[in-house]
Amino acid sequence: MNYEKELPYWLAFAHYLPRWGTEKTNRLLVDILHNEGLLLSEFIGLSNSEMSEKFALGNNDINTIRSAEKELPNLAFMVEDLYSQGFEILPLNSPDYSKTLKNNMKTAASPPLLYIKGNRQILAESSIAVVGSRDASEISYEFTDNVCRQAAKNFKVVVSGFAKGVDQRALDSTLEANGRSIIVLPQGIMTFNSGIKKYYQKITEGDVLVVSTFFPKARWSVGLAMARNPIIYGLAEDIFVAQSANKGGTWEGVNDGLRRGRKIFVRVAEKDENNANNELLKKGAIPVDIKGDEISPPESAATDKQKELKLETPSLFE
Repeated sequence: MNYEKELPYWLAFAHYLPRWGTEKTNRLLVDILHNEGLLLSEFIGLSNSEMSEKFALGNNDINTIRSAEKELPNLAFMVEDLYSQGFEILPLNSPDYSKTLKNNMKTAASPPLLYIKGNRQILAESSIAVVGSRDASEISYEFTDNVCRQAAKNFKVVVSGFAKGVDQRALDSTLEANGRSIIVLPQGIMTFNSGIKKYYQKITEGDVLVVSTFFPKARWSVGLAMARNPIIYGLAEDIFVAQSANKGGTWEGVNDGLRRGRKIFVRVAEKDENNANNELLKKGAIPVDIKGDEISPPESAATDKQKELKLETPSLFE
């Protein structure tokens, strides 16, 4: 199948079905592609009555799809423009789409498209994410350096969100240690020109992969930054938290991850630190030391279950 010819239809589904949400969009995609064995272009070619009969779509949904169909000529030009600039698009059914992301986010939340620039093979490799506050302390940066250096040593990709603070430090520490990293953008990939220029050599050498899930020309916004955070967590097999406040992106991301049953490793805070790390431990996060190795939680941060158990302290990277 020629993926590129189908891509304008994917963009229409991903970005021009307002108020549908990811889960509703993805379930229709599964019905079209797997249950019925159609291409998206073949689906669009169906009559309204055929759409209704085969896919149980109501008039409002069909009208929304027909409205998205009108954008196809413009989206075809956008796909051509993206590829001419060296970007690629990975649909949800692409063999190169991140299996880690699918496994962590499931059908309900996996983004229909990944826009990428760089070595796509990075998506198939073992990965961790290092996250934390924008205004992090020196001990949090030391923790970030330690975890990223160890990850690079063990050939693990480090996922970061390219934000000020821990995110930026994680990226820089990884590259300084000759590791590889995924940058998850809070904006469209076509608006990241300055970042692509800054990391151009690392991108071309295959050490950095830039990823976005948003409309290619979308500008940075607080809403997109918050929507990006689950993608950072989703692309990682393990998550390490350097520092969290009791609100904001890191706090929300960790709590969402814990609700999803993810294993999240949080640095145990020193006695004089003013952060919410130990509050996250009470919620079920796994305590680690300054090197990122698992340890017993301090009594003040232990959950009832942890207080009953004697935890061993293996290295996470052994």
